[in-house]
Parts: sequence; C-alpha cells; structure tokens
Amino acid sequence: MLDRPTIETLRKRSFDLRIDNLTAIATAGNGHPGGTLSVMDILQTLYFAEMKHRPNQPHWPDRDRLILSKGHAVPALYTVLAHAGYFSRDLLPSLRRLGSPLQGHPANFMLPGIEASTGSLGQGTSIAIGLALASKLDGDKYRVYSIIGDGESQEGQVWEAALAAPKYKLDNLVVILDHNKGQIDGFVKDVMDLEPIADKWRAFNWNVLTIDGHDYAQIGEALEKARATKGKPTFIVAETVKGKGVSFMEGKIGWHGVAPNKEQLELAVAELRAAKEKA
Repeated sequence: MLDRPTIETLRKRSFDLRIDNLTAIATAGNGHPGGTLSVMDILQTLYFAEMKHRPNQPHWPDRDRLILSKGHAVPALYTVLAHAGYFSRDLLPSLRRLGSPLQGHPANFMLPGIEASTGSLGQGTSIAIGLALASKLDGDKYRVYSIIGDGESQEGQVWEAALAAPKYKLDNLVVILDHNKGQIDGFVKDVMDLEPIADKWRAFNWNVLTIDGHDYAQIGEALEKARATKGKPTFIVAETVKGKGVSFMEGKIGWHGVAPNKEQLELAVAELRAAKEKA
C-alpha cells in the first residue's frame, strides 16, 4: 500500500507531467490529449511506486515490463520516462518530428525504456503474454503490465489473449484498462458497448478489480492485490476521465486526437499550475 508521502509526491508531480505532455503535443501540432491525460496517473504510479526498473540500465534483465498497447497514448509514457530519468525532458518537444526517437507510436528500437512497438490496436496484451511466459521460464524474474484502451477492447485479439493468459496461470501479468469511455468515433457505449466489462473478464477466469484510475491509493492497493494473487492473471478496470486535469477537455470526445493550439495550451497550463499551487 502506498504511504502518504508517496501519494503526495505522485499528486504534485502529476501537474508537471500533464503540462509537459500537453506542451509536447501542442508543439507537434498532432497527438492525443484525451487519452494521455486519462492514463497519466496509472503510468506514473507504475514507474515511481510499483515497477522494478533502472533508468540507467534500461535493458536490465530482471526489470518489470510495461507494454502500452494503446500506443497512441505514448506521449504520456514518454513524459513519465523523461521524469524518471531515461532521457532528458528537453527531448519531449521533439515529439513526432522526423528522425526523433519520440514517434507518434512507441518504437522500441529507437528509445530506451520502450519495451515493444505498439499502435496496431489489440496486439499489446498478446506481446505481454509472451513476456510473462518468458519470465515464468526464467524463474519468475519479472512482472509484466499491459495498458489497453476502451476502443481497443473491441478488437478480437484482445479476447483471444484474455482466453490464453488464465490457461497458462500467468499470475505475473496485469492488464489495466484505461476506462475513459471514449474513442475516436464517439462514446464507447454508442460505438460498440463493452459492458459489463468486468464481468466478462471475470468469466474468462481473471482476478478482476475495479478502481478509480486517478486515486493513487486505489491504484497502489490494486497493484498490491495483483502481486498477492496466485494462479491467475489480474485485470484492473481503471475508471478514468478523458482529458483529466484540464476542465475544457474533461469528458470531451473532441479532444481524443486533436492537439491544443497556442491559446488553448496556455489556458491548460495556467489551470494546471494553479491547481498545483492549491494542491
């Protein structure tokens, strides 16, 4: 369970992470504000309070692995990796530029800390299963985390992976759904409803937990329960808000894949800085 000082540190840092993330997207003129802001608290809890990893040794064999299956949200991962010390924060504004290691989707051959090239939705959990199996063969040396999206969960390969992981008793695997309820074409319930999502994964023999994906205490507790669960993988439904932290973006589908302009960025940054001062 996360202690109070850790939670406070995560909360304070969250504002800086969101500012850096939005600044990078605005500088690129392209990207996905909604889903990067919704997943940010999950990512930073993993990297700053949960996972075994060494920024100065990104290929350390015993490191825990994170597969960002919803690869379009990679600016959030880049931001967390930069704050964790994998590379300089000065590199963040190079997002999506030709030749930059910070591409619009993760490219593991271009940047230390990226475990797999993702972005073709539905594939990440299958990759994570392969890594979790490898860890078992090596003597359970590391844990594996996969973050998936709502729209992505409409892909058939996700459900094939959901069948496979319990068969192999992959209790070293955690799949986290960034359940912000929106996708590029609209609200998930209107495009292809997933509910009852928790019951479906539970029926596939997963250990299923539902949490507030912006509550650090709940995130930490769920990850702790996942570590304690033996014989089956864990699926965490993280209830999140698309565009979390910026009032004019929160819950708005239009911010799924549209970069803020200069004026909108200034408003967002001012709001986040003011919120940090009050935190």
